Amino acid sequence: MRPTVLGIETSCDETSVAVVADGKIASNVIFSQTDHSIYGGVVPEIASRNHTRKLLPVLREALRDAGVRLEDIEGVAVTSGPGLVGCLLVGLSAAKGLAWSRGLPLVGVHHMEGHLFSGFLEHEDLRPPFVALVASGGHTDLIEVVDLGHYRYLARTSDDAAGEAFDKVAKLLGLLAPGEPTMGGPRISELAKSGDPSAFDYPRGPLDEFTFSFSGLKTAVLYHLQKLSAEEKTRLKPDVAASFEAAVVDPLVEKTVQASRRIGVKRVLLAGGVAANKCLREDMEVACGDAGLSLHVPSPILCTDNAAMIAAAGSYRLERGETDGLELNADPRRPLPGIDTGAGA
Repeated sequence: MRPTVLGIETSCDETSVAVVADGKIASNVIFSQTDHSIYGGVVPEIASRNHTRKLLPVLREALRDAGVRLEDIEGVAVTSGPGLVGCLLVGLSAAKGLAWSRGLPLVGVHHMEGHLFSGFLEHEDLRPPFVALVASGGHTDLIEVVDLGHYRYLARTSDDAAGEAFDKVAKLLGLLAPGEPTMGGPRISELAKSGDPSAFDYPRGPLDEFTFSFSGLKTAVLYHLQKLSAEEKTRLKPDVAASFEAAVVDPLVEKTVQASRRIGVKRVLLAGGVAANKCLREDMEVACGDAGLSLHVPSPILCTDNAAMIAAAGSYRLERGETDGLELNADPRRPLPGIDTGAGA
């Protein structure tokens, strides 16, 4: 039996606590903040205060949903970086208090490693080596998982992350009203359903280079919208959304398949918030099928920031005897543990 681990995730604007027992999700509670939308982006001070306000209620709910007591927990895993330092400190403080008061081992988990472990929660056939595309608001990384705890970057973004581009273009299209969540991806995807993805040929960058770049794409959409009349902006908005979405998805899919072929890996994991995008999931499935690759994609709830993935990664670290002391601190720029900094794909 693998340990019963309590996971805490507060790296940005989701307050999440989960219980993972024997590698299975017993509970996974997520409180998503909406206060930031009127400011056009996440405000660290507001996010930190909301974590402080919501963490204990979310913790109680996670224990109740899992049907366990604190006495049943065998370890505490918490995101220690990267992320917003004030937000990370809230989760760390709670995790340290629990670990100290209950005499439990404490494990600081890298947020990106959590996303890598999200695939194991639902896919028992997923095992290294595999290629993982982790795409979110803060990251767009193509990672070779050589073995558990041993990783190698194959491609990274040189500017905006994919999720960041979705958010910025959603604002340009006026899709994020005050009081609504700041995630632009779902808004663009919904609008794109009634649009033509081939209506506009937005730049995708060189598909044969192992780097991602979405800043130029965002700028191209901005300049295009500036040239349209008010009537055209309204009428063509679905086509702009669909064409933009295709310009993000195409290089993500193409480079993932290219990298997998180049290094001879047959399994692919799609993770991170952008992995919830229906167009990306569908196109990646077709491309992987054509290339003879097996694709593993977590449920949408496990693609967003969540504590279940943190508990899963923490469980692995605990089994290896890797624990942290109460001096564990937040590191907003923490490097991925076990990363090989050699050449990419």
